[in-house]
Amino acid sequence: MTDADKSTDNTTLLASLGRLAPQLKPIFAPLIWGLLSALAASVVALLIPQVYRVLVNSALQPGNGTKGLWTGAAVVLGLGILEAGLIALRRQFVIVPATTVETRMRTSFYRHLQSLAVEFHDRWGSGQLLSRAMSDLNFMRRWMAFGAIMLVVTALTVVIGVALMLSMSWELGLIFVAAAVPIVVFGYRFRRSYGLVSRRSQDQAGDLATAVEESVHGIRVLKAFGRGREALDSFAGQAQELQATEIHKAKSLAVFSLVVTLLPELALGAGLVVGILLVSQARLDVGALVAFFATAAVVAGPVESMGPLMAMTLAAKTAVDRHFEVMDAPNTITDPAEPVRLGPVRGDLEFRGVHFHYPDTPAGTPELLNGIDLVLRAGETMALVGVTGSGKSTLLNLVPRLFDATAGAVLLDGTDIRRLALADLRRHVSVAFEDTTLFSNSVRGNVLLGAAEHPGLSPDEILEQALEVAQAGFAYALPNGVDTLIGEEGLSLSGGQRQRIALARAIAARPAVLVLDDPLSALDVNTEERVSDGLRAALVGTTTLIVAHRPSTVAMADRVALLQDGHITAVGTHSELLAGNDHYRYVLASLSEEPKDLDSDLDTDTENELADELGAAPRGTGPLDVVHRGATA
Repeated sequence: MTDADKSTDNTTLLASLGRLAPQLKPIFAPLIWGLLSALAASVVALLIPQVYRVLVNSALQPGNGTKGLWTGAAVVLGLGILEAGLIALRRQFVIVPATTVETRMRTSFYRHLQSLAVEFHDRWGSGQLLSRAMSDLNFMRRWMAFGAIMLVVTALTVVIGVALMLSMSWELGLIFVAAAVPIVVFGYRFRRSYGLVSRRSQDQAGDLATAVEESVHGIRVLKAFGRGREALDSFAGQAQELQATEIHKAKSLAVFSLVVTLLPELALGAGLVVGILLVSQARLDVGALVAFFATAAVVAGPVESMGPLMAMTLAAKTAVDRHFEVMDAPNTITDPAEPVRLGPVRGDLEFRGVHFHYPDTPAGTPELLNGIDLVLRAGETMALVGVTGSGKSTLLNLVPRLFDATAGAVLLDGTDIRRLALADLRRHVSVAFEDTTLFSNSVRGNVLLGAAEHPGLSPDEILEQALEVAQAGFAYALPNGVDTLIGEEGLSLSGGQRQRIALARAIAARPAVLVLDDPLSALDVNTEERVSDGLRAALVGTTTLIVAHRPSTVAMADRVALLQDGHITAVGTHSELLAGNDHYRYVLASLSEEPKDLDSDLDTDTENELADELGAAPRGTGPLDVVHRGATA
């Protein structure tokens, strides 16, 4: 579980629900009108028994004719119609304002999610965030529009009804008051236990949503490894845990409903016996007795609804707690108070004494980056190499401030990037990752996602140029060309196609600094060479920092930086480092063999020729031998 797992015991009911006050302030007036309408409807319902009292004591007496009876019936009908109208009016007052608040809160929630640092999203399951954005806000909206109003109205209806009952017969009224005492005590205990189980239920629902999402996104892996049954068993186990929690909730609510229903009914039976005795002793007239029990029947409805309303309130309290767990999460990467605006950006990039460790790194663990000093000249292409886990991708993530250095500084044209507005920085820096993320949109929409306006070029021309440089011309052959919807995360495309679309997206932004985290790993060497040639021609003057996991990627760079033990231990050309650095030769020897993309027609002879040209091993030979031959040549 994640930081999401917290107990609702941390806050009181009033403190949690009180946090909705700023959201309710703009719709306070319609909510009050809705409350008054609902309360008026309850008062009207309580007036009907008083009409019965008059009818029994006067209109139904022998010799009084039927006029009084019809008048009483007309009054009861009118009161019933008025009650129905007030209930409808209550709905009209609150539905639109409550849904407006829900929409505003959901938009604010999404905006805050986008602003939060990557480290936050690394800790939280997507299903947990999805359940907070959807079901929890739905809980809150229903409570605002119905639960809160009806809880107040129910409580007032019971108080007014009991007061009327006491005014008609204090003896009978006391019986119902006595029945209320154990309900109050049991209600307090119910609030605590139900609140905990409600929180557990909503957290488990979030975990279940995460499991569904992961299974859908990883369906190819599950099918390829034949692990569908195992995934199903795991999901079924989680679903059964949620089922057990929901059953626990239902049983708790059933017991509470039993208490709040049974005790008033027992009081009603006892009151009937006492009432008959009082009438027989002429201490209570028949009309008052009828009105008393009619009033008790009206009050019984609100009393019985106390259980569901309390459950709804506790679920809303849990939803509020879960919602604000995310909204209260601090955004650790923010704009400076007084941002610096750069003029024309040259693209000089410098890492000066950069240190970094992840927030959850155990104490005493060496820093991942421990004093990085590296300078990239404007327009230079530099490859960054190192063994797996050396921190190459982490270093790249510091450039667009996906993470912030824990010490030291990253400078763009001599200015600490933390002094730049995030929007400006990310307009000058474009990123393409190895793990490609595409959106459920068209090819055009994905490529032009971060495209900047360019004088003299239309969006279609920018799109065409970006696709050409990235060797992604296959997009025009799709069913609807570049307007083809590529599906969720682009999984309808091959790995190489996805990477080329993502690279085209980075190119279309026309950045001053291009950061590439091995974005060509799914391409064959022939396609990679064409892409590299296109990049050199299209991005003249663009500073490029590229993480290299293959010898061919290293060979395209002007210079190479070697990352070792948290430091940059060597910088030079590929030939210089190959000849003079043992660790560099070791790293090259450990780089993966060139993969072959399924949509390539590259033959083995051409692949071996390119491998020889780039200093990599031909197929069937060991990379370590090639490295040693290059070092001794």
